[in-house]
Amino acid sequence: MLSATVPIAPTPDFWQQAVRLLLREGQPLGQALHSETQAAAALDFSGVQLMVPAFSHAQNFKAALARELRRPFIAPRINTLSGLLAMQVPGESAPPSESERLMQLYAQLREHGWLKNMFSARRNADLLPLAHTLLALSDELTLALLPEIRASAEGEQAAVGRWAQALAQLLEPLAPSAHGMLSDEAALVWQVWKTQLDANDRIVQRFDAMLALAERASLPLVWVSPTAPEPLDAAFLATYARHQPVRIVTLDWSRQAIAPLHPVYLAAWEELVAEDEGVPPAFLEPASLPDPATVKAPALPLPLLCPAPDLESAAVQSAQIVLRWLEQGKGEIAIVAQDRVTARRLRALLERAEVAVADETGWKLSTTRAAAALAAWNDLVSARGETNALLDLLKSPFVFPDDPDRADRVMRIEARLRRANIAGDWQALQSAFAQAEDGADLACITLLARQAARFGGRKTLAQWCDTQRALCQALGMENALRDDGAGEQCLLMLDDIAAGQGGLEDSFSFAEWRALLNLRLDATSYMPPIKDRRVVMLPLNGARLRRFDAVLVIGADAAHLPSPPQETLFFSNAVRRELNLVTRGERQRQQLRDLTELLCVNPEVVLCWQTHQDGEPNPVSPWIQRLELKLAQQGMAPLRNVHWQAPLRKLQAQRSSMPAPSAPELLPSSLSASGFGSFLACPYQFFAARMLRVAVMDELSDLPEKRDYGSWLHEILHRYHAHLREQATPLAARPALLAGISEEVFQREMQRHPAALAFHARWQKVMPAYLLWANEREADGWQFVFGEQSQSQALSWQDGGIELYGRLDRVDQNAQGERALLDYKTRSVASLRQKVKEEDDHQLAFYGLLAGGAIEHAHYVALELGSDKKTGDAAAPDFLRKQDMLKQQITTTLHQVAQGAPLPANGIESVCQYCDMRGLCRKGAWL
Repeated sequence: MLSATVPIAPTPDFWQQAVRLLLREGQPLGQALHSETQAAAALDFSGVQLMVPAFSHAQNFKAALARELRRPFIAPRINTLSGLLAMQVPGESAPPSESERLMQLYAQLREHGWLKNMFSARRNADLLPLAHTLLALSDELTLALLPEIRASAEGEQAAVGRWAQALAQLLEPLAPSAHGMLSDEAALVWQVWKTQLDANDRIVQRFDAMLALAERASLPLVWVSPTAPEPLDAAFLATYARHQPVRIVTLDWSRQAIAPLHPVYLAAWEELVAEDEGVPPAFLEPASLPDPATVKAPALPLPLLCPAPDLESAAVQSAQIVLRWLEQGKGEIAIVAQDRVTARRLRALLERAEVAVADETGWKLSTTRAAAALAAWNDLVSARGETNALLDLLKSPFVFPDDPDRADRVMRIEARLRRANIAGDWQALQSAFAQAEDGADLACITLLARQAARFGGRKTLAQWCDTQRALCQALGMENALRDDGAGEQCLLMLDDIAAGQGGLEDSFSFAEWRALLNLRLDATSYMPPIKDRRVVMLPLNGARLRRFDAVLVIGADAAHLPSPPQETLFFSNAVRRELNLVTRGERQRQQLRDLTELLCVNPEVVLCWQTHQDGEPNPVSPWIQRLELKLAQQGMAPLRNVHWQAPLRKLQAQRSSMPAPSAPELLPSSLSASGFGSFLACPYQFFAARMLRVAVMDELSDLPEKRDYGSWLHEILHRYHAHLREQATPLAARPALLAGISEEVFQREMQRHPAALAFHARWQKVMPAYLLWANEREADGWQFVFGEQSQSQALSWQDGGIELYGRLDRVDQNAQGERALLDYKTRSVASLRQKVKEEDDHQLAFYGLLAGGAIEHAHYVALELGSDKKTGDAAAPDFLRKQDMLKQQITTTLHQVAQGAPLPANGIESVCQYCDMRGLCRKGAWL
């Protein structure tokens, strides 16, 4: 049977030309058109098989056929090759799943230690990406060489010869020292390919199915493709042509076809035409083809340029362009996403404007919120309960979605962990919530720890999938994932991995399972549901043989157009050319042809890009630069720039002034010493932090802070003095007692924070001086009464009142029954003596009010060595008088607040400098 190629130049009426050619007498569709029996009835083209690249092209073909015939007809049988193969009876044995295939190869690779050295892998799991790359190379070799191997008995030997020749070309220019490593890499790739090339290989089975389909050919075939057939497709068409006529309709990129229609593009981009490329002479039917010189393409304007200074500007400009096109009534708009980052921002802006974007490319499943929830759990297990990983997991909307108290619980957990500065570890997390008021918080952490324990040891892929699914059920994620499109796809992927284990019985560690899951999530595309197709986002090659009302190309810069090449292992251009693989030059030529077709077919094209990235100039694509140069050389008008401004809105300016809110109904019912200190420092700070309860989360730190050191010393000294109160201890035994308690506390903390060793050493230097001071104080008649005790005291005024609360570090008593309040400070005694002299120091007086006036003396106790290598205490002067003054001050000021007194932001600069509420009062805007 005859096989012929029908080349058509890239023009807006490609489909119309294809229909006209195929309706000619002697062509597959022409036989039905010119049949006498079909004169009065509907034309029946169902006796022709039409194969198109994608199902969207079927609509283009039928629309062109309807325009040409203007009468009823029965369309040809239109399908894609993949769709037609899916309709065939499946083979006896199914190919292994991608996960099984990948892990089988990985299980073999991890047995060879020299591979880890060659590819700098620190652990076995690092070889998993290598296995993925080797399988990709193996598939590429199969696609290129399989038809040649099957063509004759000498085909396999010819492939071996090609491989040897390619390797020789690679090694020839290199130093002898590099030959060994590259030879090992080459041997690895070749061996992997040979082991994959068997009857169970997915590509081999597909090729066998293609040939079987061609052997059973019963209908003439019209093959439509924008590019030349790949080796497997060419073998399929050759086999089909032995039984039925075949017509190959494709784009004509020959010089004689392009020159009359698009001379400017051909002059600028001469590599569009490959002189060594052409249609095989045996496939040509010159008499049936139109003369390219007589084909008139409509004159289309040159593309417009839209340079933008940065990513946000590029996205905003692009959004304005698309919205303007929609206002003009354009119903088919394409966004070619060369720069995916800017494209995502553009999509967000359009969705904010309630414009749906039909994404035909899809996004990596790993970028979805559902996949992020699975990844957050694996990160938490890998980090052994690290706090940030825990919070990331708990904040996922898929975790505990049915818990009505979920938001408050997550907030409580985060606040407690940050306040205690717990970096992680499951035991430390559970200890932190052992005394929590809400037992459900501890139950939540315990559940997570119990589930994390199940992710240890080694398991088969099916067992890992079962463990992951059991986790989803335990955390209530199952239903939430099912209700989400991407989440449903994640669950199906887990099912596929489990079902596709096949004969793979190897067991894998959690690190290996996590690496596999990440690879699969990265390799799987998520396609959001498409409801509105007015705006379509697609890759450059997705626009082949399609026409739109307008096209926006995002990323027309040198970094994205052409797309950067991806070299794989040692597969250089020379090696790829020798093995008949697609080279970098061929990829770039095809990409340039895709761009040229886009410009030749669509009536309006805008090329947008960022002129600067990370502070560096980002030039436009070299292809566009060459086009601009050719236009200048030929004396033509340059490419026009467009810049559409967003609609302007006039806002009424309002002068800023110092905020001074009044909120008597928000007066808190209780007050601490630090709270009243905030009021004195800045009333607005008190309003925001204590009345509105705007709180800033503490930052987690890998290193213990000074406040942690202070809390440890409080615990140590309380236990030490309580022991002395209960049991008489000789002076000689007291250093050992204090050292033992200190060692116990610091050893516990150093297990959580090894950096606590520095504070341990610091305290060991202070202990002798502290013991000396404490013993002298005891000799003066003062005895420890209690410590670390919470106290409260009601304070009232007319029509109101407030409760003072706080925690007393220590209270001593002498033989006369006088009591003294002691407050520990990790400061030197000299600084503390200066502190008690300050009039605005009210902390000791406040603690005195908590005790109801039953304390006559107050001291700050220094827990740092001074210049004399001693500690000591600083006594508060006029302690009783200061208590009375503070009581009057609190009563008066808070009574005024309760009566509606304003709370101005009048803090001094030293207060404002580190104030967390400065973003609310916006002092810099009104001062």
